[in-house]
Amino acid sequence: MNQHLVVVGGGMVAQRLVEALRDRDTAGAWRITVLAEEPRRPYDRVALTSYFSGRDADDLALGDPELWSDPLVTLVRDDAVTQVDRDAKTVTTARGRTEHYDHLVLATGSSAWVPPLEGADLPGVFVYRTVDDVAALRGYVEKLSEDRVVKGAVLGGGLLGLEAAGALQALGARTTVLQVGTHLMSAQVDLGGGEALRRLINQLGVGVRLNAMTTTIKPHRRGGVGRLELADGGRVDADVVVIAAGVRPRDELGRASGLAIGERGGIVVDDTCLTSDLDISAVGEVACIQGATIGLVAPGYAMAEITADRLLGGTSSFPGADTATKLKLSGVDVASFGDAFGQTPGALEIVWADPVGGVYKKLVMSDDARTLLGGVLVGDASAYASLRPMLGRELPGDPAAFLLPEGGGGAPELELPDDAAVCSCNNVSAGTIRGAVTEHGCTDLGAVKACTKAGTSCGSCLPLVKKLVTTELAAQGIAVSTALCEHFALSRAQLYDAVRVSGVSSFTQVIERFGTRAEGRGCDICRPTVASILATTSPAHVLEGERATLQDTNDHVMANLQKDGSYSVVPRIAGGEVTPEGLIAIGEVAKDFGLYTKITGGQRIDMFGARIDQLPLIWQRLVDAGFESGHAYGKSLRTVKSCVGSTWCRFGVQDSVALAVMLELRYRGLRSPHKIKLGVSGCARECAEARGKDVGVIATDKGWNVYVGGNGGFTPRHAQLLAEDLDTETLVRTIDRFLLYYVRTADRLQRTAPWIEEVEGGLDGVRAVVMEDSLGIAADLDEQMALHVVEYEDEWKATLEDPEKLRRFASFVNAPDTPDPSLAYVPERGQSRPATADERDDARPTPHHEPVLVAGARLEVRS
Repeated sequence: MNQHLVVVGGGMVAQRLVEALRDRDTAGAWRITVLAEEPRRPYDRVALTSYFSGRDADDLALGDPELWSDPLVTLVRDDAVTQVDRDAKTVTTARGRTEHYDHLVLATGSSAWVPPLEGADLPGVFVYRTVDDVAALRGYVEKLSEDRVVKGAVLGGGLLGLEAAGALQALGARTTVLQVGTHLMSAQVDLGGGEALRRLINQLGVGVRLNAMTTTIKPHRRGGVGRLELADGGRVDADVVVIAAGVRPRDELGRASGLAIGERGGIVVDDTCLTSDLDISAVGEVACIQGATIGLVAPGYAMAEITADRLLGGTSSFPGADTATKLKLSGVDVASFGDAFGQTPGALEIVWADPVGGVYKKLVMSDDARTLLGGVLVGDASAYASLRPMLGRELPGDPAAFLLPEGGGGAPELELPDDAAVCSCNNVSAGTIRGAVTEHGCTDLGAVKACTKAGTSCGSCLPLVKKLVTTELAAQGIAVSTALCEHFALSRAQLYDAVRVSGVSSFTQVIERFGTRAEGRGCDICRPTVASILATTSPAHVLEGERATLQDTNDHVMANLQKDGSYSVVPRIAGGEVTPEGLIAIGEVAKDFGLYTKITGGQRIDMFGARIDQLPLIWQRLVDAGFESGHAYGKSLRTVKSCVGSTWCRFGVQDSVALAVMLELRYRGLRSPHKIKLGVSGCARECAEARGKDVGVIATDKGWNVYVGGNGGFTPRHAQLLAEDLDTETLVRTIDRFLLYYVRTADRLQRTAPWIEEVEGGLDGVRAVVMEDSLGIAADLDEQMALHVVEYEDEWKATLEDPEKLRRFASFVNAPDTPDPSLAYVPERGQSRPATADERDDARPTPHHEPVLVAGARLEVRS
């Protein structure tokens, strides 16, 4: 006779327990009943935020659904356990069901803690814990958005609070995070990392207020939430509030049945997850293990594995909590692991910070600077997957090298030992991943995930898993996958060709025809990539229909998001040439809207401080003055920089300005794998710095020399000579072909310099294709560029002419009478700049003048 295991709770840890026990219990010693409070099978709570990007609740379901069809497993949904009778060894549910157990596992998790605030029960106040919570939040915001721009507030600046803020922003709400402490994610990152994180969050358009204690949530006169009042006397207007102030263990069943309870809550368990009653275990967030409750999934999974092992006679015990965390918020890269605060006696901290780039990195090392103890990575967490498994191990070479930007420090390659933990969520080691390739015949990332479960939970280890798989496959002489992501088995170049040849023109068509999972909605990798591909194969406006959902943040609003949540506007100034009237027009726009102005390195004028609702008003003024979008927000052509050339300069030998203007107008709006910059110099003195550009043109007495593959940034490259002494017609044809060959064949986010290195034959290979037509595609490239030139439209002008697109920005019946209170400015050198936290009390809340839309569809500015 098999024994009966009853599991109370239907969350992630409960699912892992059932899965682990059934995988190991080949003799069928245990019959399992899971009693779940929620009406659905276990789902991925870690990925809850993805529900706002179009995923269905069913998409979040965990594991193989066949698990719940196992004859030894019964899942009872929507029926909470209300009583545990330890003497009779039974549990009773809300619907009157009674189950006898041989062993009971409490996996009830935790609940969102709501502080005792006046107004916390108002309509429009939500917590962020379950699918039902986020579904209700989405419905509420979408309803409010029908007639106004929604203002959201999140109470709590921890992991969950920031993800909630990202979700609100994705729904179109203008969001502010209120954090009681001195910095964001204070449980995971230090003050320096928290400040860098604040800047990154601001760049997403989310406001942050620190040391902000909410005392009351006041109702609006129309009902629901109206504003938050703070302990310092401040206030924040809000239509919706998400409370993410922490969690509390759901230990009420343990308390009522007399089990030992921790000082700060949670059911006390030993290192084998047994409670004070040897017939009852507790796992996950409800368990108080080693004196603490742990609100992370990886320790919960470890407890589930330990419990499954013990029920089958094993002796494994809890090794200690892996508290490594990684923020899952698009556009914000944050990770923390090990002793992130350097509390180990004698620990050394090595810090690398780039405030301008929004990057802060810290490694905590042993006193001899050899053993890795922990780390904080903000703004660039690419090293997280490789460094976290090295905790407690010696790092080769200088540890500071692991903090420098890619290509800047020569960090040695890390060879992980087989026992290094790669996936802490599922306790998968490097050796297990290698064994999936060498012993189980797995030949791609998907197969390794299915075989080992690595990367199937939070996903933060996937870059390292993929690297291990690729290295092992190469060692075995097996071809390595170049798949774009899990949704497409094709590389970007292969997908580009497939889309171009097939003629499909929407993301839905692309994923249905070429995706590995036709029902999928894509990811942050493939969606912008497909948008870029379609922009050159089937040109359309970036906000046209389905394409609007594919764009990155800046493309959504055709402007550049800045640190304080405002936007910058950059009109095109082709070749750097502008008339006095054009300069006056830009100056008047900047003056009327109170914008900060700056000459850019690309010879144009950047205007900072525009609110999102002001963007169409500013565009209208600029378009009326003859300007158009400068595409400073897109992965596309940015600028063609020039010197004055032979027109004015006594050393110039060719008209560099005329050529630069012509090239910029030819390639404007050309979407590409990464941004593209060109330069044209009128003589060998090289005043336009053309050899630091993706395409550089330098005049000679006989014509033009063309250089390719240069760029600035973290890894500057000098462009290499492609061809000499070309006439203008040949030069333009050569650049046409070079750019489109790059657009077709480069990897996602790959600049021209590394692309040239990876092209077969390097620069010579590129030269053969572009100059000698070695692949027989020259005519096709010429035709495609001609089509791009003919079909180009200014995205600003097209938006102004389309009422449906304009609705994305704000109500244009009248501009808001009250400026955004989260935007504050102080004067500096005759202009306005964003106020720092210390300056906000004395800052102006808005630029000088307020624009309005005047009846008759003419956009004007009134002082």
